[in-house]
Amino acid sequence: MTAHWEFAYGPDVLMERTRELTYPLLAMNVYRKDDGARPFSACVIREAGGVRVAILGIASNIVDKTMPPSYSKGLRFTDGREELPVILSQLRSQEHPDLVLLLSHLGFPQDQRLLSEISGVDVCLSSHTHNRLYEPVKVGKTILVQSGCHGSFLTRLDVGISSGGVALLDHELITVEESIAPDTEIQELVESLMKPFREELDEVVGTISPALNRATMLESSADTFLLQSILAVTNAEVAFSNGWRFGAPIPEGTITVNDLYNLTPMDPEISLVQLTGHELIEMIEENLERTFSRDPMQQMGGYIKRCLGLKTYFKAENPVNTRVQDMFVNGTRLDKRKSYTSAFITVQGVPQRYGTRRSDSGVHAVEAMRRHLQNKPNAALQSTFALV
Repeated sequence: MTAHWEFAYGPDVLMERTRELTYPLLAMNVYRKDDGARPFSACVIREAGGVRVAILGIASNIVDKTMPPSYSKGLRFTDGREELPVILSQLRSQEHPDLVLLLSHLGFPQDQRLLSEISGVDVCLSSHTHNRLYEPVKVGKTILVQSGCHGSFLTRLDVGISSGGVALLDHELITVEESIAPDTEIQELVESLMKPFREELDEVVGTISPALNRATMLESSADTFLLQSILAVTNAEVAFSNGWRFGAPIPEGTITVNDLYNLTPMDPEISLVQLTGHELIEMIEENLERTFSRDPMQQMGGYIKRCLGLKTYFKAENPVNTRVQDMFVNGTRLDKRKSYTSAFITVQGVPQRYGTRRSDSGVHAVEAMRRHLQNKPNAALQSTFALV
């Protein structure tokens, strides 16, 4: 595609989009910076089959901490620890629900910590960390479930409600297999929306081996291929992208334009920056803490930052700022005083506070991958992090 996406964010834009929805957007932990008000409802009450259900919502708390500034323009995000007990108390005393259901985008370890500190939630539908929970987890009296990612699974949860509280009756994590026939109405709607773009998106731009995925913590074949492409068009010494979890696997064989957008939604432009060896260590230490912090609430989602050209030996169990044991740039031990030319996509790859002489390359990620595919690359996994 020749067009590149640009998005406008902020509370006013979000409220405009929310009014177009046929369902409520819930987020008890999001506030306007200007007046401190919540732009979204904290909860809704619904009745079904004679059961009164209170549905609460907590948004991902990392949006204003690790993501591009435009994503949280005018907004402040908390972890819900202060809000949840107050709202639960009000609900129990004023609304008298039979079931309290929490929809949380904090993540599995974060939800476990939250619910271990605050009682009163009957069921938590957790998300963000893409865990496949084949059995529900009990945190106190709360039943916690999570259902993988990319629509690959559905969770069925049966509970019993009585004067004694909510009891787990049955649970099933259902795999959405190819043998399951799509809903005809929805399939037709999707096809009608995609029709103007189908020819362009279905264009085969090369072949890939092995399959590309983002299912691993230290590195992934999908990001190795992406970073290979970035290095090829920039001639930088090292390349960085964020440790994203999104992006469905791409099978070995032909790869299409649609697959490339699956790897890099919004098709960001590749940027360049000069990073000293000291900054490289500091940046990786920060990322390792956000990945492996002992306090779940300090974990900022995602996997380890993806990089190529840089190899890091680290101890995940060490305290903050002491995990990196050794680091090499293209096989040579890192020099803390030396400056290294680094390529990256988005501020999640290299945060704004690191480096000097930032510049744009003029090449976007999808175009870089298309060019790289012309050389028939082998996207084999390359080791960039090693636990010691």
